[in-house]
Amino acid sequence: MKNLLAVALLSVFFISCNSKNTKLTLKESYSRINFLTIVIENNLWKGQVGDSLRDIIAAPVLGLPQEETQFSVNQVSPAAFSNLFETNRNILFVGVSEKEGYFLKKDVYAAPQLTMTIFGKDENSLTALIQAHKKDIISVFKESDLKNYQKENIKNSYEIKEIKTLNKLGVSIKIPRNFAIVDDTGDFLWLRQDITKGSLNIIAYALPLMEKDSIANNIVKARDSIGKNHIPGPADGSYMVTEAAYTPFTKEVVIDDKPTFETRGTWDVKGDFMAGPFLNYTVLDKKNNRLLVVEGFTYAPSINKRDFMFELEAILKTLKI
Repeated sequence: MKNLLAVALLSVFFISCNSKNTKLTLKESYSRINFLTIVIENNLWKGQVGDSLRDIIAAPVLGLPQEETQFSVNQVSPAAFSNLFETNRNILFVGVSEKEGYFLKKDVYAAPQLTMTIFGKDENSLTALIQAHKKDIISVFKESDLKNYQKENIKNSYEIKEIKTLNKLGVSIKIPRNFAIVDDTGDFLWLRQDITKGSLNIIAYALPLMEKDSIANNIVKARDSIGKNHIPGPADGSYMVTEAAYTPFTKEVVIDDKPTFETRGTWDVKGDFMAGPFLNYTVLDKKNNRLLVVEGFTYAPSINKRDFMFELEAILKTLKI
């Protein structure tokens, strides 16, 4: 019965994807960001296969002050998978079947939607396939959520000419208008969106160009200097700094086809009791003989911050020079 259910799911999967008419009548998908529906037999979910998936999904998101998992998850058996779940945006099918493999399809039951299928001939081969694609399970769904967020939530954004600093730097970022301008000197930009408990913040500025090998070691020093000069805390003489107790995570990425250092860590306020996560992109802009920095940080005491930081990431990655 388990194999029949898996094969049936796979058949529906391919029929849905190959039907041109289906695309004309697709329902609108719905789910919050970083939410994943996993369609898997209950006995597999409770065993080694489920343990393998949980190890991946439960890995903490980097740079947050408290541990938060990569996804919020809803597990459902193939027999219980119905119209109620078909409108979910991110769906992972996992099962045992003679049709072993790894597949990605878009807009199968609803749109926009991404479905991933991982089938193994037995539990051991299925576990091995999951491990082989563990990076994909995270990155593919995250990237899909990122693009969907940019498309759906960054429609009414500032024009470059409305913001002195962006205009002077010659860059565009699709910043929604629900962010209010706190400071816009022409050399430094700070915008803030108030939330129920705290705020989301975006800053932008440029630094002198330096050798690529030296950039990673100077990111914290540079942002602490900016914090001292431009981001005061509530108490007299207080200002934002990088949390010294935790080493930030830095890796190389690409933004606007340019080498970029992505740094995730936590900030606090020197001289006060405020803290939160930050995401910093330092772009190597050789053509303009500079480093271009865009950063998002969140102040949201006593609540989860994963999704707030994801929203800021989606905005920052619209950067164009």
